Order: sequence, then C-alpha cells, then structure tokens
Amino acid sequence: MLHWDDATLISTLFHELAHQVLYIRHDTAFNESFARFVEQQGLREYLASGAQITPPDPIRRARHQQFVALVLSARDELATLYARAMPVEAMRAQKAHIFEALRARYQTLRDSAWQGDPRYDAWFEKLKTNNARLLPFGLYDALVPAFAALFDEVQGDWPRFYAASQALSELPADQRQARIEGLMQRQAKKPAQQALAGD
Repeated sequence: MLHWDDATLISTLFHELAHQVLYIRHDTAFNESFARFVEQQGLREYLASGAQITPPDPIRRARHQQFVALVLSARDELATLYARAMPVEAMRAQKAHIFEALRARYQTLRDSAWQGDPRYDAWFEKLKTNNARLLPFGLYDALVPAFAALFDEVQGDWPRFYAASQALSELPADQRQARIEGLMQRQAKKPAQQALAGD
C-alpha cells in the first residue's frame, strides 16, 4: 500500500475507517457503498482543503474501471445462463466458455490498449471457474448515489449524515430498500434538475 499514490492511500483509509463507524450484517451492498461514498467525498473535501498530495493515477483508475466492466459483463452472461433450463453438463460447458471468453477479452485489452500491463494477471490465475471471484464486483458502487442524496439532505453535515445512515441501517430490510430506492431516484434526477436551473 505504501507504493500507492497518496490519493489512493488516503481514500482507502477513509473507506476502511467508515466501516468502523457503521456496519450492518448481511448487507454487503449497503456497507460497501456507504464506505465508498465516505471514501470519495472525504477525498474531495481533503483535496479542497488545499492538501498537497500526489494526485490520483488516472491510468490506474481507468484500467481498473475497464477491468470491472469486463467482469460485470461476464457476471451478467452467467446470470442469463443460470436462468435457462438446460442439462447440467451443457450448463457447465457454457459456464467454462464464458470464463474463457472473459480471459481472452482481458488478454486482448492487456496486450493492446494497456501495452502489456499485467496488473490483473494474478487475479485471472486464481479465477479458474469460481463464481465467488465475481461476486464482489459492483457491490462497492451500487448504492453510492443513495448516500450522496442522503449527504445532500443533511447539507453536507458529517455528524448528521452518519446519524441518518445509522437510522437507515436500522430500518427493516424492506423499508430500508424502499428508502434507498427513493434516494437513488432523487439522485438520478439531480443532473437534469441542475440543467433546468442553469447550473
């Protein structure tokens, strides 16, 4: 971690400390999205304070986003496959094909646009045909817009934000999901509202 750029290291610290503030059992998307929002907003405010740090590596971040997009695409293909009625052996063969195609797409990306950058080779070496390797992807960002909307609700006041997040976490699962969906919808409308207001 000490070889990371300052921004990545600091944002990771914000992320992990956020888990110490709030964590609920059996809701990974909630926990990771909460921590990811704290990470992102914390870094924005830290940089806005005039802190002199090594800026984020845009190439590293762009390649990570491309890698995640590849994995999410394969996960969607697997979800479609598992929804089909077909013999077990045929499904296993199709599953293996999806994993091989994922590897091939990564290798093409690595060897062309990335100019041979092998940063995710180790991940693929451990992949085999293990669905569990694909599960975490998307969980870290899925609900970030909801927490951004919640942050706006409390006018960017961190103690009130943490209290509101805690209250959200204590709702029954169905009520929590409904509240999160409402926050997501509000945040999705925000750019359009800003455009209409001339922002």
